[in-house]
Amino acid sequence: MKIEYDKEADAMYIRLQEGNFQCRNVRLTDEIALDFAAGEKLVGIELLGASRLFEKPENPVIELKDLIRKVIAA
Repeated sequence: MKIEYDKEADAMYIRLQEGNFQCRNVRLTDEIALDFAAGEKLVGIELLGASRLFEKPENPVIELKDLIRKVIAA
């Protein structure tokens, strides 16, 4: 996972998969969009207005908690 922040655009991109993909963009809200590759594989998440979502968007604190347990349960 790689997180990039563009201060000028106040946009954050969370890249979940490395590589070049042809993606289908699904906009959830005006600020949040998901990028899906073939097979509905989630490649990345775009967040506009990141400074409103994170105290320090250039160095966000992101916690992945109970991820293994939730994936196995699904």
